[in-house]
Amino acid sequence: MPFRAFLFRTALLTGGLIAVGGFATAGFAQDKSSDPAAQQPAANAAPAAPAAAEEEKPYKIAPDGTVDWAVYNGFRRYNGICYVCHGPDGEGSSFAPALVDSLKTLSFDQFLETVVNGKETVNTASDKKMPALGSDPNVMCYINDIYAYLKARSDGAVGRGRPPKFEKKSADYAAAENACMGTPG
Repeated sequence: MPFRAFLFRTALLTGGLIAVGGFATAGFAQDKSSDPAAQQPAANAAPAAPAAAEEEKPYKIAPDGTVDWAVYNGFRRYNGICYVCHGPDGEGSSFAPALVDSLKTLSFDQFLETVVNGKETVNTASDKKMPALGSDPNVMCYINDIYAYLKARSDGAVGRGRPPKFEKKSADYAAAENACMGTPG
């Protein structure tokens, strides 16, 4: 999914535009793809999310094991933010689930919903809370990459630890990153 389509989809799911670093992403969220679902007005209901197994793979891995920039960057971002609760390599911990298991059944939309709005599970056996991270640009500007990394781990396409070979960051990716973070290019 192109980065702009991600921002548009996020706006649809959260019911508004996310302000990142003081900049509204409205202009950046305009998707020029031919995907009619990505271009539907916010007033329309979003289409039902496909099951995780039916989704197009958000990662690319070359025959020699080289992962695309999204997977490598997702590894970096996951280890900067998410691993504290969800454990190394998405394997889980005593107080947060193993995301490599969760993404076997969760679609991207369900994953995004949880990250953006958080989740709380309170019962007699546990008291768990995932904070809402929808306003954190260090998460939201890289959510596609984090998902790509975790989905590749969940599918068994990427092993534990830092991917040994990865593509370099493209100029288009760098420009989108700068726009999302509100930094000059």
